[in-house]
Amino acid sequence: MNLLDGKLVAEKIKAEIATEVKTKMLDAGREAPHLAAILVGDDPASQTYVASKEKDCLEVGFISSVYRYPANITQDKLLESIRFLNADPEVDGFIVQLPLPKHLDEHTIIESIHPAKDVDGFHPVNVGRMVLNIPSYLPATPYGIVTLLEHYKIETEGKHCVVLGRSNIVGTPISILLSRKSKTGNATVTLCHSHTSDIKAIAASADILIVAMGKKGFVTADMVKKDAVVVDVGIHRIPAKETKSGYRLVGDVDFQEVAKKCSYITPVPGGVGPMTRVSLLLNTLKAAKKEIKF
Repeated sequence: MNLLDGKLVAEKIKAEIATEVKTKMLDAGREAPHLAAILVGDDPASQTYVASKEKDCLEVGFISSVYRYPANITQDKLLESIRFLNADPEVDGFIVQLPLPKHLDEHTIIESIHPAKDVDGFHPVNVGRMVLNIPSYLPATPYGIVTLLEHYKIETEGKHCVVLGRSNIVGTPISILLSRKSKTGNATVTLCHSHTSDIKAIAASADILIVAMGKKGFVTADMVKKDAVVVDVGIHRIPAKETKSGYRLVGDVDFQEVAKKCSYITPVPGGVGPMTRVSLLLNTLKAAKKEIKF
């Protein structure tokens, strides 16, 4: 068993981004890329994630700003803030941190972001371009998974890839990316979800198994083929008296047992999470360089 070490790969990519920002932008008299985030409410996970993005920006020399709003903000007020960022020439890209409070229409909010500044890759224009294999901002987690597989030279062409979970953020887009005619693609992809019959047998047929079900320990050793590549997107807190925080993080995969059977596996934490964050930086750098034309 080999680890797909997302933390290691993300640090390498961040170092490369930092060098490019310094030598090709700041030293040339250009502004550093500017990533903004809109944070609504006080969800602890969202606050932690946005704080991590601020830290990442600082490490690579990006400008970072966060617009914080109370959970009871009206949709009109939030849309007003998005229009402001769309029009601000100093902001290269921005995200609206999800999930949003239930009174806000997530689709309306996402569709109000200009596609050229949609560095989360959630706008229908970017999703459509991704499907058509036209340059676009890719959703950060699928982008990170593909980058991780590429770094470790995991062959995808002709392989059977099974994706567990069909969310618009992870499952559906990664199934599209891996099936596209591209360098890390050309796989035969099966997309499974909560209504899939005989999901265990399908998972056990995968050369590459990507798990994004949102269920702690969902994938057990009997669901994994020998020498398969396993990518665990899940993250859950469980009580742990032995840690200072009182909890530890686990994924959607029973790591201890599955690791004995597979050829490669992502750890939790330190696997997909760091790659998601660095993918947001890569999208923002592309936005600052105006690499993608709309």
